[in-house]
Order: sequence, then structure tokens, then C-alpha cells
Amino acid sequence: MLFAVAALMASCSSEPGSLELSFQYNKQPGPGSNQYAVWIENVDGQVVKTLYVTEFTAKGRSRDGSKPARGYTYRTSCTPTWVQHVGAESLTDQQIDAFTGATPAQSGVQTFVWDFTDQSGQPVAKGTYRFYIEATYNGPSVVTYTGTVTYGAPAGDLPVETSYIEASEDRKDMIASVQARMIH
Repeated sequence: MLFAVAALMASCSSEPGSLELSFQYNKQPGPGSNQYAVWIENVDGQVVKTLYVTEFTAKGRSRDGSKPARGYTYRTSCTPTWVQHVGAESLTDQQIDAFTGATPAQSGVQTFVWDFTDQSGQPVAKGTYRFYIEATYNGPSVVTYTGTVTYGAPAGDLPVETSYIEASEDRKDMIASVQARMIH
């Protein structure tokens, strides 16, 4: 009886749980590869939180010590959906610093967890949200993985949809085995 009460109390908790997104990252050779972004939007299509974007895409690179131009400005194929949805041009360098990271140097599993907070760390409203993982293979070859998650959903796997823009056969597995699940 005590176990049943505890289980009922846990299921009625106001805690939203967390969304865990993971995938196998397979580092690709050559320029224009290995760029990706992971973010969350509300049902109105407004970006709630960017969990990660590769440093080159968001901040660029400089070889001569000058301030670099953001990578997406001169390599426009770098995560074009994220750039458009987040309004990258309107973000300050400090805002971008909050979620950029070096492109992984090695292949391996990448995991990102969203705790149902917005970019400033405040809890989001109850409701349904859309997650995105976008990867640029090279040039205009882009893959996007998407799905929905509901605040407070029970633990378990979530469906993930895949769409390609000019898929590159030789690099299509840069991101593979994408999984989304609610954890508590």
C-alpha cells in the first residue's frame, strides 16, 4: 500500500522531468563538415533554448588574430535552420558564448539534456515543445532530426523524424542513431 501511494505521488509530481537527446557522432574529413546545432522551440516556433552549436558555426575562426566573422556568415550552409530560427544575427557574442562548444575532435556518443528551462534558466510553461538536431555534412547537404516533447510526459522514448536537404551519400552518417527520451 505504501508503495502504491509513493508511485501515485511521483506520477502527480509537478516536476517536468528532462529531455535527453543523444546520437552517434562520426567525425567527417574535409571542410564544411561536422557542424551541428541542438535546440528547443515552443509550439509557436520561437526558440526557447539552444543546447549546443558548434563553435565554428556560431563564432567563426581567425587564423591571423583578427576578430573572426561568424562561420554561418561566410559558409551559409552551416546549420541554416538554426541560424534562421534563433535569429543568430541578433545575438550578442556573450549570448552565443553560453551555448557554443568546440566541434568534437573524436567520434563518439553525444548527449544533451534539456531540463525544461529557457535560455536564461527560468522554467518554461507547461505545454508541448519541439526539439531539433541539425547537422551540416558539406556544402548544402543538411540533415535535421525533429520531434515533440510534452512538459511532464512520462519517462520513455520519443519518436524522431528525419529530413534531408541534398543528402551527401559519402557523409550521411555524420550523425546516426538519434534517440530522444524523457527521463525522470
